[in-house]
Amino acid sequence: MYKKVILVIIILISFISLAQSGDNNNPIDSLIVKNKPQLQFNKKQLIVPAVLIGYGILGLRSDQLESFNFQIREEVKENIDRKFTIDDFSQYAPAASVYALSAFGIKGKNNFRDRTVILATSYLIMGIAVNSLKRTFKVERPDGSSFNSFPSGHTATAFMGAELLYQEYKNVSIWYGISGYFVATGTGAFRMYNNRHWLTDVVAGAGIGILSTKAAYWLYSSINRLLGSKKHTNKKSTFIPYYDGKQVGFGLVSTF
Repeated sequence: MYKKVILVIIILISFISLAQSGDNNNPIDSLIVKNKPQLQFNKKQLIVPAVLIGYGILGLRSDQLESFNFQIREEVKENIDRKFTIDDFSQYAPAASVYALSAFGIKGKNNFRDRTVILATSYLIMGIAVNSLKRTFKVERPDGSSFNSFPSGHTATAFMGAELLYQEYKNVSIWYGISGYFVATGTGAFRMYNNRHWLTDVVAGAGIGILSTKAAYWLYSSINRLLGSKKHTNKKSTFIPYYDGKQVGFGLVSTF
């Protein structure tokens, strides 16, 4: 019974996440001004991330949702034969796909420099949000290994990359755009399968990841102005994000 419930939830997360991105021909989502990666802010874009994050936070205080978390955990423990660490790698697959497609000559919405700035900004926002919430709520992991379960950083990273892939390639091929969401959903599922996260952790992580990338697009114009230089018109700058398991940050590389 619970296997079917988990499958339904995974499918719902996938299609709800796709729905938040809007129609492929929506001028709001595909707006590009002077070849800059601008995504115009719209309140409707907040709905799905807010619902996902809200579900996760509500689950910390709801006996019913908490009970559902434990039911899923018990089902996993009874049927798990071995752990698969694929989620440690799949979390980066959607974002890496953006660069892989470009390397194969398939051009997305933005050039290397622009998408890298957006990715770094997304990663920074996501990392700060995830680590702040982990330190605030201190939720014990299902396997009892630590008290930093909520929200799922792996899932947030995967959905962050999935949203980037969608925004960059949805106008090239909708299949390129949505593929990242299936990988991200699989990452979240494996986090539960490996007994590392509760359902509420995964759902909230998905919302944080999506919202982080959208925020990066909204903020890009302002960040780009900060990176610009009147004195050095040929100056190019690139953010290089990093995460060592405890801290998130980025480096700035500039060429003249």
